[in-house]
Amino acid sequence: MSISQLARSIAESPTLKLNEEAQLLRDRGEPVINLSVGEPKNKTPITAILGATAKLKTGDVKYVPTDGLLSLKKAVIRYTEENYGRLVAPENVIISTGAKQSLYNILFSILNPQDEVIILAPYWVSYPEMVKMVYGVPVIVTPEDGSFQPRMEEIERAVSSYTKAIIVNSPNNPSGVVYSEDLIAQLVDFCERKDIYLIMDDIYHKLVFDGIRAVPGYAYTNRDVDTSKIIVVNGVSKLYGMTGFRIGWAIASRELVEVMTNVQAQTTSCPAVVSQAAAEGALTGVQSGVENLRLTIQNNRDVVMRELSSFTDLKVTKPGGTFYVLPDFRAYNGDSVALANFLLRKALVVTVPGKEFGMEGHLRLSFSGSVKDITEGIRRIKWAVDPNAPNEIYIGDRKLVRDWL
Repeated sequence: MSISQLARSIAESPTLKLNEEAQLLRDRGEPVINLSVGEPKNKTPITAILGATAKLKTGDVKYVPTDGLLSLKKAVIRYTEENYGRLVAPENVIISTGAKQSLYNILFSILNPQDEVIILAPYWVSYPEMVKMVYGVPVIVTPEDGSFQPRMEEIERAVSSYTKAIIVNSPNNPSGVVYSEDLIAQLVDFCERKDIYLIMDDIYHKLVFDGIRAVPGYAYTNRDVDTSKIIVVNGVSKLYGMTGFRIGWAIASRELVEVMTNVQAQTTSCPAVVSQAAAEGALTGVQSGVENLRLTIQNNRDVVMRELSSFTDLKVTKPGGTFYVLPDFRAYNGDSVALANFLLRKALVVTVPGKEFGMEGHLRLSFSGSVKDITEGIRRIKWAVDPNAPNEIYIGDRKLVRDWL
């Protein structure tokens, strides 16, 4: 079989093999705990279900405009005004099949071959691969001080004449860090002075804790949406727990939205109309579910921090948002891929190697699940790696004895 060089260059999903092995273990009846899943466990909002149901009952499930239903666009416009303090027009909004497609459409639309995109580490695993898929060059900026937030000087040093965009994801997947207001303000100013796009992936922007606020980039520009270099990406997957509906959106200049619409028309066409109706229901319905989810996740964050504090040599940065934490396991094993495989085989816990996020020696743990799974999963991890943990552990009625330290 002849496979293109580009296709061969795209990295495999980091969790694919681990999840496949985990599924094989589950099929054999093993009590695997998955701390890798990036989706909340809440039910779909009833207003979203009613919206989708109403559309299905009409029997009129056909093609709709490529850039999305006008009624959903109006819901996104209201959401943007309420949460970003910025009024946009329908022509500034494009609805896509998930925020991931919005990001890909943006990169496809703005990059020429060899154009560079600054990506801040730790980063979501798909950013570098998306850039490469449109023949761009990902340029990774890793904080020199070992934290999860780079300094503006570090970002500026990475910029070249080929730099076309900077991607910012705050609250950050995988670390849970919320970037400071100063950094966001500096990034907006820098990008608008240098004519560089600032792509803000805001998919977790309301999942923040302890009174922290994820400040929107629009707060630091006087330009309107059509002249600003800020592009905002968001969706219903995380805040509403609607990962399976695959609805996201981008807010950008009319000129860019027009190009992105053409790209989408030649690839996926319009997002599924039933999913759009569900997203509209979620955005226009009672919003108390978002706050309930945020409080649940914040409680889970507190649980995970308490459990991780019992490790002897683990370094942990407290998440200010999302439902991820990225502990530093280098005191136990600096090879995060080997460690993740080891934990799956020995402790029956699925994690994600930090190497895939640009942070070797770390593991990403999700606390979007139940408190029971979080505490049990971390108990098993501690037993597997911490020499000061008990030598024996019970998983159900099975006793396991540690024999590799």
